[in-house]
Amino acid sequence: MHILVGVTGGIAAYKAAGVIRGFTELGHTVKVLPTQNALRFIGATTLEALSHNVVDSDLYTDVDSVKHIALAQEADLIVVAPATAAFIARYANGVADDLLLNVLLATKAKVVVAPAMHTEMWQHPATVANIETLKSRGVKIIEPATGRLTGDDSGPGRLPEPDEIVASALSSVHAQDLSGKTVTIAAGGTREPIDTVRFIGNRSSGKQGIALADAALARGAKVNLIAINIDIDLSRFANVTRVSATAELSTVLDQMLPVSDVIYMPAAVSDYRVANIEPGKLSRHDASELELKLIANPDLLSGLSEKRNALGLKAILVGFAAEVLSSSGNADELKSKANAKLHKKNVELIVANDVSNGAVFDQDSNQVLVVSSSSSIEIQGSKLEVANQIIDETIKLIG
Repeated sequence: MHILVGVTGGIAAYKAAGVIRGFTELGHTVKVLPTQNALRFIGATTLEALSHNVVDSDLYTDVDSVKHIALAQEADLIVVAPATAAFIARYANGVADDLLLNVLLATKAKVVVAPAMHTEMWQHPATVANIETLKSRGVKIIEPATGRLTGDDSGPGRLPEPDEIVASALSSVHAQDLSGKTVTIAAGGTREPIDTVRFIGNRSSGKQGIALADAALARGAKVNLIAINIDIDLSRFANVTRVSATAELSTVLDQMLPVSDVIYMPAAVSDYRVANIEPGKLSRHDASELELKLIANPDLLSGLSEKRNALGLKAILVGFAAEVLSSSGNADELKSKANAKLHKKNVELIVANDVSNGAVFDQDSNQVLVVSSSSSIEIQGSKLEVANQIIDETIKLIG
């Protein structure tokens, strides 16, 4: 999506940096429209670095391009965070005296406003009336949090945390077709210990799994994220369980199965584990050669399917298959392998991709084939776009 982030002149403007980063990390194209007063609190250089786009808040530059109309038309979503009492008053009364307000009066995009001000200003009848006016026009208001304000006082008026603003804003433009559903996602790659410091692992970054979690959250789901050796900040998710080895993952999946409507398994699960883990640290000085005995790990996805059926549960299971195709391989070979796994594992969907020569690992885009018992569809784009289309296919099965 093309997202415009408006920043107005309050002390909470520093939190806009987190909002901008949140959107860009999800793969959205972000442009920032600060007011002149906002630039007193946060610099254009910071905003440009985080958004990867030039910041120009002057209404009277590039007038030949009719800048405010171009920005208004290209935006899919506009988020103003923080929004001061003065800005809210001008916006509610149709005053267009800077670039941001001109864009807002010209756009047909969804607008989300996150107010931030002292409690007395937030509760003043003028602000209350202005907020109601904006709501009546379809503007989504993210209610301010209660907490410490600029001075010694506390109360309602504090800007919510950036991850809350990002999640709330995205939910306003996505159909809430997963509302009331619990979605479990296992993301990342397992590590099977050799000794206390070494392990057998894989190249999975977990990005596609995290994109699925973000997409499901934006579409109203309760998300249970199983983070497998993922070290990035996941604070935007309320329910995160961190695991490392396959055995730990298996235990958590068994716990999630009865409470999940959908389980996505983009996790890269080790096929083998070490039979005898060294309790200390192996040293190359002890032997010039080292032999490891590996034993097969259980097939977690097939196991989930068996348990689901035995317990009479109705969770939809979505498996992922990273395939290395033959030198002459093509879409037909990938489809054949995906169909074989669909039936072998007895699941509803298989999402397959070609990882020959390390393709897609740690990338921001993906190309996959989604196969069910009755259809197949090719999907490509950013990992967030791919995630949403995978969810679209899942929604068809949910009904």
